[in-house]
Amino acid sequence: MTSIVGYARVSTRDQNPAAQEAELRAAGAHRVFIDHGESSRVVDRPQWLACMDYLRGGDTLVIRGLDRIAGSEVMAIEIVAELGRRGIDLRSLTEPAFDTTTPMGRALFSINAVSAQLRVDTIRETTRRGLDYARSQGRIGGRPTVMTPDRVEAAERMRAENHSYAHIARVLGVGASSVRRALGAASSR
Repeated sequence: MTSIVGYARVSTRDQNPAAQEAELRAAGAHRVFIDHGESSRVVDRPQWLACMDYLRGGDTLVIRGLDRIAGSEVMAIEIVAELGRRGIDLRSLTEPAFDTTTPMGRALFSINAVSAQLRVDTIRETTRRGLDYARSQGRIGGRPTVMTPDRVEAAERMRAENHSYAHIARVLGVGASSVRRALGAASSR
């Protein structure tokens, strides 16, 4: 038997999801999963995972808006695609274009998904080109190392005396991972 299932989310623990829950129940949701104090950018929200586990093919997931389930366009595309693969429809109460229970809603979502993916791919390609250009100019990205040549030399001496990475890091006033990276790079030279 197919059913209508609701999902609500509030970003902070002191927010009250009662209005969202009431809207979802008025839309026919017999079961509503609610996450409290969870970011939409986090994929493994406890009640979201429970909701996804509960949903079956033929069910309809009702949400107040896409921002309740996804913190980015890419995330929304992935979630809707997964729901589609599983035979689960999605209906947004505040965005009528996102209603995969209708042919028009499916078509509009597909157009939006393609547009969002194009934006993501364009940003990725522009970033890659910029990094390639910077490398061709002799620049590499990232934060400068805290491990100066003097610190690397001191770390090598201490490591030769069997001191731990943590001890070396404390003495030099840097993180243990910085010491490991520097000594790994020094030993590969």
